[in-house]
Amino acid sequence: MSTAETFSPTLAAGPAVTTTAARSARPRKRKTLLAAAPPSLQPLVRFIRWLVPPLLGLIAFVLLWSLVSQVSRGSLPGPVSTWASATELFADPFYQNGPNDQGIGWNILMSLGRVGVGFGLAAVVGIPLGFMIGRFDFLSRMTAPVISLLRPVSPLAWLPIGLLVFKAASPASIWVIFISSIWPMILNTAAGVRAVPQDYLNVARVLRLSEWKVFSVILLPAVLPHMLTGVRLAIGTAWLVIVAAEMLTGGVGLGFWVWDEWNNLNVEHILIAIFVVGLVGLALEQALVWLAKKASFGQGE
Repeated sequence: MSTAETFSPTLAAGPAVTTTAARSARPRKRKTLLAAAPPSLQPLVRFIRWLVPPLLGLIAFVLLWSLVSQVSRGSLPGPVSTWASATELFADPFYQNGPNDQGIGWNILMSLGRVGVGFGLAAVVGIPLGFMIGRFDFLSRMTAPVISLLRPVSPLAWLPIGLLVFKAASPASIWVIFISSIWPMILNTAAGVRAVPQDYLNVARVLRLSEWKVFSVILLPAVLPHMLTGVRLAIGTAWLVIVAAEMLTGGVGLGFWVWDEWNNLNVEHILIAIFVVGLVGLALEQALVWLAKKASFGQGE
């Protein structure tokens, strides 16, 4: 009895000592810069945190570019000379000195116009076809081998077919944009239709809803995120393809302008064209991402 009484205080104190030691061993949470800042400065801190990482990335890119330019002994123009050339180039972007000598503004607009026409035609054909393929199993199995056969083909492989059929460079470029943009729209839209729960379609069948009601009330709201993903992928593919197509077909456009500057050995203008293509493609993609978010928020409401 005395032994138990002797050890009972030790046993009772054991867990308390262990808990205290565990608490003291835990690392203290450090306050973040945003939490430590006064409320009036928190918007500024958020802006700095948003700005600093991409700014550091751009600075590192420019420094690496300068280093490569110095190592190549001027064969690759550096950032300073490219910036000076860009300032001169964009001082008058819409000049016209003949059919094959136009400002970079006209070349950008012509490329965007071809992309817009080809992309629009692909949306008009691809999105309804994707809905039908996803909705009807027989049509899905019927088109599966054709899509699997044609989708991996390089877009530029279709360019000779376009030149043969349309007998002109601009319609052939639009044809290449159309055939390269249609596959993401078809596949993503069909995948979205297949992802709709079967219970929804069973209820529509019980209520004897028409096919148009099934499409507008059930399928379209559910498929919209998938469809916009396909549209975003398609516009990225279209903008990539148009430059290569215009290099081969000629005329007015960014691709032809790049090839023409290469023939003139004007490397600064080629670098400027690369940045212009990247910026325009980024703007197109961000616009579609914004549209997809708005559509998702509208669907959630």
